[in-house]
Amino acid sequence: MNQETSPQAPSPQQFAARVPATRRGARLARALATEELRAWGLPLDPASLVIAELTANAVLHAHVPGRDLHLTLAVTGDTLRIEVTDTRPDRLPAVQRPGPGDDSESGRGLLLVEALANRWGVTSGPTPRKTVWAELALGATQEAPWALAVPTGVKA
Repeated sequence: MNQETSPQAPSPQQFAARVPATRRGARLARALATEELRAWGLPLDPASLVIAELTANAVLHAHVPGRDLHLTLAVTGDTLRIEVTDTRPDRLPAVQRPGPGDDSESGRGLLLVEALANRWGVTSGPTPRKTVWAELALGATQEAPWALAVPTGVKA
């Protein structure tokens, strides 16, 4: 006798979405992820900023016509892991550090990711894919890397 098995539902702390590798798809990924974070009761920032940067980078630098992006969110312990998978393993992301007098308005996305995330990196495969990921600490006991100091004399 053949048994039909239903696919396992993801755990309550996992979310995955496939979106078009377009600007509209990047906005959709951020909107979907924001709603999922809200449903989990997690803070939206800086996660929504990291999601926006990673999806925008994938659209801008790794777009392949007819291929989608895959966004995954997962909470393990006190860490939120954000993953954006694209189909351009030959285009690895690199942080661009601006030089003196560099007033360009683009090219700073991974600097933001580096500043906001506790860790980030790239995982290759399976062919023809790569995944750019970032991890954010959710623990309230340690100071977040994105916390900004308020200058003396300024009311927060």
